[in-house]
Amino acid sequence: MSEGERPINVLEYEARAKARLAANAFDYYVSGAHDEITLARNRSAFSKLSLAYRVLVDVSERSMATSVLGMPVSMPLLIAPTAFHRMACPEGELATARAAGNAGTIMVLSSLSNTDVEDVVAAATGPVLFQLYVYRDRAATEALVRRAEAAGCKAIVLTVDAPQLGTRERDVRNRFHLPEGLEVRNMLPAGYGHVVEQAAESGLAAYFASLIDPSLNWNDLAWLRSITELPLLVKGVVRADDAARAVEHGAAGIVVSNHGGRQLDTSVATIDALPAIAEAVDGRAEILIDGGFRRGTDILKAVALGATAACVGRPILWGLAADGQAGAEHVLELLRTELDLAMALAGAPTLAELGPDLVVR
Repeated sequence: MSEGERPINVLEYEARAKARLAANAFDYYVSGAHDEITLARNRSAFSKLSLAYRVLVDVSERSMATSVLGMPVSMPLLIAPTAFHRMACPEGELATARAAGNAGTIMVLSSLSNTDVEDVVAAATGPVLFQLYVYRDRAATEALVRRAEAAGCKAIVLTVDAPQLGTRERDVRNRFHLPEGLEVRNMLPAGYGHVVEQAAESGLAAYFASLIDPSLNWNDLAWLRSITELPLLVKGVVRADDAARAVEHGAAGIVVSNHGGRQLDTSVATIDALPAIAEAVDGRAEILIDGGFRRGTDILKAVALGATAACVGRPILWGLAADGQAGAEHVLELLRTELDLAMALAGAPTLAELGPDLVVR
């Protein structure tokens, strides 16, 4: 893609992806649950937060470097776990891992990857975390955790907001399934690698209903911590009391997330949930956040309200669909450039100068 043809913002990448992807794939990536109210709310919530910027601050030199779980990153932006990257481009998760490393940041690899975890970590030049769904087959789940640890993943990110799959009506209409030749690679050894077409529902919804454990509860955090030495992050939290409880159960981090608006429709926007969670955690664990991040000012607001970093999912998929690894890298670079400008204009030369006083509701 020539320089003049490249999108100039994340939303233009989405439009480019829509033009290039099959409907089955695009609708899967873009959809939210039911009426998609939370999907829209994740975005609209940012517009209700204004920035009370400072003036006459020397911003001639700026830095957005930080660290997550002790791992240095070039900016407070990570790649969130999303499934099935090879529907977007042939290299799939390998392209994503390389893009993350070249951007100096962290990739969180989905359990539902189309690529083996060992291959993803081998392709990465930066840290890879592993997002985990707990299967009814606990032996298979334990094997997956141990495999991720052996491959070199740096943490386990446990998704806790999906005891069942939210109803994504676009997927029901399309009878979503993985295209021929694509599989849930990391679960093939257990025999759980196939997401097939169903007569009247999403194939992924059927997969979750039969395989994912809906009995997962707080006691299982102790079991999970007993089978790995890796730090544990709890993803899918929108309540302050749940965040505090996760820390009390040994979580090293919280991911404020409503699953991209794909689970319980009308749930709270993540940026609205963040301040109370930051207060409840009170520095005892890392706080990451995802959900609707499309501009540098969105990232600035999240850091100001208490997050260590934000995570983007769909924008990476749009980049992959538009231009493979180069597209994913450009998405990250666009957001980095926008955040840098936002920090300069807000009078914050470093992330330490971003505090809640900058944000006005």
